[in-house]
Amino acid sequence: MDRSDYAHRILIRPSGELSTKSRRTRRRFQRRLVESLEDALRTTGVSFRVHDDWGRIHVEASSRAALEVIPRVFGIASLSEIEATAEPRLASIIEVGRRVYAERVRGRTFAVRARRTASLPFTSRDINCGLGAALNRHAQVNLDQPELTVGVEARAEAAYFFSRRIPGAGGLPAGVEGTAVALISGGYDSAVAAWLMLRRGVALDYVFCNLAGAAYERAVLAVAKLLADGWGYGLRPRIHVLDFEQQVRALKQRVKESFWQVVLKCLMYRAAGRIAREIGAHAIVTGEAVGQVSSQTLANLCAIDGSVEVPVLRPLLGFDKPEIIQRSREIGTYALSEKVREYCALTEAKPVTDATPEETAAEQAKLDLGVLDDAVAGRRVLDLRNLDASELVLPYLYTSEIPSEAVVIDTRPLAQYEPWHYPGAVHHDFWDLFQGLGSLDRDRTYVLYCELGLKSAQLAEKMQQAGFEAYSYKGGVRALRNAESTGPPPT
Repeated sequence: MDRSDYAHRILIRPSGELSTKSRRTRRRFQRRLVESLEDALRTTGVSFRVHDDWGRIHVEASSRAALEVIPRVFGIASLSEIEATAEPRLASIIEVGRRVYAERVRGRTFAVRARRTASLPFTSRDINCGLGAALNRHAQVNLDQPELTVGVEARAEAAYFFSRRIPGAGGLPAGVEGTAVALISGGYDSAVAAWLMLRRGVALDYVFCNLAGAAYERAVLAVAKLLADGWGYGLRPRIHVLDFEQQVRALKQRVKESFWQVVLKCLMYRAAGRIAREIGAHAIVTGEAVGQVSSQTLANLCAIDGSVEVPVLRPLLGFDKPEIIQRSREIGTYALSEKVREYCALTEAKPVTDATPEETAAEQAKLDLGVLDDAVAGRRVLDLRNLDASELVLPYLYTSEIPSEAVVIDTRPLAQYEPWHYPGAVHHDFWDLFQGLGSLDRDRTYVLYCELGLKSAQLAEKMQQAGFEAYSYKGGVRALRNAESTGPPPT
């Protein structure tokens, strides 16, 4: 492309932490930053060029779409779209600045904020005073709360003008601090904890211990994919999906009920630790905060730590819940996490809050940990950034089984329901449910059916998006009739 095709020029300021590193380390970090930046820009489909000028990174892009993804690249302090350039001479800077901004400041208050980043025969103050005086003929200076700020960055090759400074994500470039595995449940805490570690330059794979079936898996995948697509530039994160229902059944049969929550955490830690060793990760990341729930008392956290040799990182340890929720809003996971049901609360009985490592180990010893090995060995590993929308929806909408505790809903017209319906099925008009789900209990599992299983799949998807565990029976009425005639009802 011709240079004129790159209509948008962007000045990027790397995080200040990079400047504190040795020259060799900084070079490595900045190379990773550029790679992540290029990865982010490729996702937009725009044409672009990137030039690393050590203290600054310059991007030329064919569309403003570049400005939407760059702030999500870790390792960037701020960025500005360049509105004009001038030769690095004081007279040229003042003249270009006056020509570009005179009409924009007219009748408004303004300030000039200049920064000289090279050895030049004038100072930042000289720019502030000279350009400020030139613009003051058209407007009034207000250094405290200006309506328009004229930014100038004078470097050896040119002076750059801008009027907006967009905050970046900060932190360290993707992956410069190695790899960890993050236990993810889809809720507010685990997503925010993962984001905080990504921001510190830690590359993540995610470990999901599924306690509750396909609808839960879909909800968690949506959260993990948002983190991967929205914040994982420069990385190829995977999610390791483990079926944990068998572990929960064994735990409930053999472990003292007051220890269920603590031992469940231990099993998840063990699974994550084995995956971490297998892929060469250095640590496990969790979303735990001291005292938030019974399993997260300081005593219980210490007892749980003894179940795994891999270090456990808890970036939310000192956070309050409102702080975590606010951060989830800022990073974009709130709307998805809000709809994820809580499946880790295995009992309503009084849980232990001061477990010792010895007591916890004794309870774990009651379990056959070979089952855990099977769950790790049989896990599915998905490339999050390669998942498309259909893979996040279709496999999780249909079921060929009806759990014994499920509510079965017939969504056909009443005239079709009355002659025949699945034993125990209740009738709900499709459109009534589609327009409002308020009458349904969110703590129940739902299996829906219609003539072919297609309309009920639309409703099941809407219910899943609203936080329900809901499925469409695959094949609709014909498949249900066939199941009824060939054997006992599916369980």
